[in-house]
Amino acid sequence: MFRYTVPLALAALLALPAAAQDHAAVPPLAAPLPAPEKNAIINAELPADQAAMKAHVMFLASDPMKGREAGTNEFDIAAQYVASQFYAAGLRPAGDEGSFLQKVPLISIKPAGKGSMALTRRKGAPAIDLVFGEDYYPGANAAQLDYSVTAPVVFVGYGIVGLGRDDYKGVDVKGKIVAFFPGAPGDYPPEERAHLSGGPAKAAIAMQRGAVGYITLESPRTGRGIYPFAALAGLWDRPRVGWANADGTGHVASAATPALGMLSKAGAAKLFAGSKAKWDQVLKMAEDDKAVFKAVQLPGTLTVGLKTAFTPLPSYNVAGLLKGSDPVLSKEIVVLSAHLDHIGIGKANAFGDTINNGAMDNAVGIASLIEEAKRFKASGKAPRRSILFLAVTAEEKGLVGADYYANNPTLPKGDLVANVNLDMPIINYKFEDIVPFGAAHSTIGDIATKAAAEIGVTVSPDSRPDEAFFVRSDHYRFVQQGVPSIFLWPGEKGPGKAAVDAFLANNYHKPSDELVQTPAIDWESGVRFVDVNYRIARAIADGDEKPMWKKGDFFGTVFGGAMVK
Repeated sequence: MFRYTVPLALAALLALPAAAQDHAAVPPLAAPLPAPEKNAIINAELPADQAAMKAHVMFLASDPMKGREAGTNEFDIAAQYVASQFYAAGLRPAGDEGSFLQKVPLISIKPAGKGSMALTRRKGAPAIDLVFGEDYYPGANAAQLDYSVTAPVVFVGYGIVGLGRDDYKGVDVKGKIVAFFPGAPGDYPPEERAHLSGGPAKAAIAMQRGAVGYITLESPRTGRGIYPFAALAGLWDRPRVGWANADGTGHVASAATPALGMLSKAGAAKLFAGSKAKWDQVLKMAEDDKAVFKAVQLPGTLTVGLKTAFTPLPSYNVAGLLKGSDPVLSKEIVVLSAHLDHIGIGKANAFGDTINNGAMDNAVGIASLIEEAKRFKASGKAPRRSILFLAVTAEEKGLVGADYYANNPTLPKGDLVANVNLDMPIINYKFEDIVPFGAAHSTIGDIATKAAAEIGVTVSPDSRPDEAFFVRSDHYRFVQQGVPSIFLWPGEKGPGKAAVDAFLANNYHKPSDELVQTPAIDWESGVRFVDVNYRIARAIADGDEKPMWKKGDFFGTVFGGAMVK
């Protein structure tokens, strides 16, 4: 599970995910068991279906796999393992050149220097250089490694258009740089707010209006993914991961409107100097996340120079196809996905362990995907629609492998009709309900409700809406291509909340997320989780109608998906 609400580099410095920070009552991490006790648990006899699921996790989350970080040899071994399991399940290769593997040209991207920013108040006036680390830190532009732009700057509040708001009202930003605060109004629905809070969504809005770049302004608020300039500036040159286009340039979704960097409050005060919009008043207004700002062009021009470097970090997605039986519907493809990577080796915990094994996150998800494929084959009945089983790389780097596949599918893009994603199902208790994230947005939600009833559990709403899980896993990259999508977690009824709290506090993105952990992985619950996901996938694949976005849905509208009339 990607820490979407925390910048990647900053995430590495934080002790807990946001979901776990308020759970002071959670018992502390237990000491590792002595080897005989641990081995007794590892080798305990289980029913065949539970043992099959456990065996996948036993391999993928073992210490020799070193946490399966994308771009490492150990990840490549894991990809070969999944390919072999897809073959054993009777799937057809759906990767490159008749194989199960799709090459993913990951790249590690970072600023190659401190860049430059300079203000010119009026034509012919001397430039005013902004100070690196005090006034600004630079962005990185993988699409153009040596990049510069000079343009007027327009302040556009939060840079949002939608849900009754238009921060661009009354201004023309064509050929100009836009400057905005991070975040979104707190009264927006959580999933929509999470989408609109991020730079990529704001860049897309700016690019649609002809802007040539964007600057983020330091906010007086913190929380919900908003951090002080000083914290972020200290990490300015940490690498992030993306992917390369066929021509060798770095892929940037809004390439015509790149991220130019961030201005501190002091840097923004220089930018606003002489403007009708007074910076101190703007800053005061920004203390209220519902504030509506008047868009305004600021005096003079801003010149930005950026230098970027990237390093190839090749990896793989693993794709296997179960061909549908219907002469018409078999052309349509239901995607079942799970991420194969984890975060690799990190800091030692209190017991000296440095390997983040990623058992629950997401070896259990991959095991579920493999066992679901085997269920389809064992049923003896081919689905009407075709089903693509997809294990993706670099989810932990920012949903990168899924983004690459969604933009460069090995099967016809227009034939992808739904995505059901498996990411970090927490199965350390007997779950009584399920939470299908994204269910309210499309007709897949009704299918999930029916499948839950069939295994004797209920459907519950998201109990942690501020975590914005809907935009934090791989299915979201399919959403961005207009494909109706959900992902499922066991719910938090009964013993669920305490178990989930304990996992998030003690094991999430830590060395203790391994095959033997506290609370223990419940393999019977794992098999039940596979069962409900199989029923959802079967119903989608065999339905007379393909899934659709609900009428007027925000995500269906933004990304142009097929919608119920």
